[in-house]
Amino acid sequence: MRRNNLLRTILIVASLLWAGYELYPTLRVSQLKNQISEKASKLAQAPGLQPETITDALNQGTLDGLVQQAFAGRSPDSLQIVLQETKALVALYDEATRLEPDALRRGLDLQGGTYLVYEVNLVKMFGDLAKNKDQRFGELMAQVEKAAREPNADFFDVLQSTFVNTEIKLSRYWGSRAETDTKILEGMRKEAEDGVQRNLEILRNRIDQFGVSEPNIAAQGDRRIVVELAGIQSVERAKNIIGKTALLEFKLEKDSEVAQDVFAKINTWMKGTLKNTRPSLANGDTAKADSSASHTRQDTEVAVNDIFGTSVLVSDSGKAGKDSTVLVDKDVFQDDPFYSLLAGSGRDVAVPVKNYRTVERIINTPEAQEIVRNADAQFLWSKETFKRGDQEYYFLYLAKREPELTGEKISDARTEIGGGSSMTAAGQAVVSMRLNSDGAKIFARVTGANVNKRMPIVLDNRVASAPNINERIPSGSAYIEGMGDINEANDLAIVLRAGALRAPMEVIEERTVGPSLGQDSITEGTRAALIGLSLVLVFMFVYYKLSGLLADVALLVNMLLLMASMAFLGATLTLPGIAGVILSLGMAVDANVLIFERIREELRTGKTVRAAVDAGYDRAFWTIFDSNLTTVLSALVLYQFGTGPIRGFAVTLIFGLLASMFTAIVMTRVVFDYFLSRRTLKTLSI
Repeated sequence: MRRNNLLRTILIVASLLWAGYELYPTLRVSQLKNQISEKASKLAQAPGLQPETITDALNQGTLDGLVQQAFAGRSPDSLQIVLQETKALVALYDEATRLEPDALRRGLDLQGGTYLVYEVNLVKMFGDLAKNKDQRFGELMAQVEKAAREPNADFFDVLQSTFVNTEIKLSRYWGSRAETDTKILEGMRKEAEDGVQRNLEILRNRIDQFGVSEPNIAAQGDRRIVVELAGIQSVERAKNIIGKTALLEFKLEKDSEVAQDVFAKINTWMKGTLKNTRPSLANGDTAKADSSASHTRQDTEVAVNDIFGTSVLVSDSGKAGKDSTVLVDKDVFQDDPFYSLLAGSGRDVAVPVKNYRTVERIINTPEAQEIVRNADAQFLWSKETFKRGDQEYYFLYLAKREPELTGEKISDARTEIGGGSSMTAAGQAVVSMRLNSDGAKIFARVTGANVNKRMPIVLDNRVASAPNINERIPSGSAYIEGMGDINEANDLAIVLRAGALRAPMEVIEERTVGPSLGQDSITEGTRAALIGLSLVLVFMFVYYKLSGLLADVALLVNMLLLMASMAFLGATLTLPGIAGVILSLGMAVDANVLIFERIREELRTGKTVRAAVDAGYDRAFWTIFDSNLTTVLSALVLYQFGTGPIRGFAVTLIFGLLASMFTAIVMTRVVFDYFLSRRTLKTLSI
């Protein structure tokens, strides 16, 4: 009796079309990446362009600006050709970016990358959250930190026992006086858990924007976060993005009169200290400051100890190295020691790089800090140096202590290439920021009330740029200049968009898989799969003849369906996953062997070919189903309780077994029925 296989045939054809549709992005992305690599290598021959720089510029959409800058000296026709090539490269990259989410992904072990384990530093976290910190608090937290490093030590148990032993209540530094130690500890535990979860989300946002394909970011225990970054070659850059705090503040610069007064008071105090006297901090010698500033400087390099002696101002500056000498005008130093270390005063204070450490020590002394606090101000250094003549300098700013605005109000941050007359960083990478509605209102109010003043943009206590407020800015947008290169600008934009980490973290484990090791894994795994597949295909054809050839076709379709299933689910192919593929191929062959051996047994009993085929499939079905079902259940257990590599093995094994049952029981049966329905066969090539 002829079997009705129309629905089965439709199902097989639909499965093959679906598999082709799912695997097209993978094949196309692989082709596009090769083309992108070739074009990027040609562009990288230009000065200032590196493959990594080109990749980052593609991610940020700033490649055109970089190329124009790098090829600025070329003829217009030559530049036009390069820009056309750049346009083609961007088009290829855009297509690859569009298709990549649907492509089959490779894991850390196949393409290299880095494995990091971060642990939240609870000592620092709760040290920052404490109130009324005193010397005793510092001693207690030092004891807690030491004891918490012991194996299997719990931070909160150590914290509680330390405070109990010293008979100090936790409410002295945390919580309220009405709360018991137990209640405070419960709140601290919850705060730590929340800190880990918030850090987890922030890291996901940062790494997603970093452009890592299929990153694995997960909490481990209650204090640790595991980060796997497949394909990342610049490990230090990735660690910088992950762990960076990126405290962004907009501060107003103090008026020049206030700045001159502060500098004069520090100068007067220094002069008195060097003469073993302590003058009153209430009076500053501003007149001398002005005369010193107008003096024609004759800077010479002098040993620090020669001019400061054993003064406590720079007690550690006499060590050998770059801090052992300073540039000063000896005549100015006699009357104005502080001004002699500077170049200019008031609005634009520059400090020679050679004097940086010495000035840093002076302004951080308790006496200098007291002067600055009384003025409700704060000293800030420029992020980058600038060159004047043969010397390099840092800018030293005096800004208001409290910020007008912080990075929490940022809604977006992007990298751009500076251009136009309104920007001092023409042709350089800058970070363009947009504030949210609340931030825009504050920004408009502050800029409107402080026209013709400077507003330093402070990143991690360094002034990235200090633009002048020319008019009220209602748009809520701003630029950060002074980036070293486009990589630095990209990294800063990523961190600003994702937000600052809620709890401090430190790396406790780091493993790096180089690209060569990853390529070796791919090569060896692919070679093993191809050799195994080839041997199986040859064996099946030799042993089962034409029926074996049919099984070979089914085996190839099985692989196609397995890869398509993984691409559809967004699964990641790992080295253990390749092992799962090979094992599933073996199970697929086993199913065909069972069917063919049953058919052979039926033919030996004298049955017709059709009767033998029908009986062979019917008798083998439950054996195949039972064996595959038990294997699938085992794989499900591995997936449920295993970690990344084990899960990769389980996923490929499960879908490989499902595909093998479909190809062995449905597909080959349809082919047998097709031939048997068209002719009466006396023998079967099996």
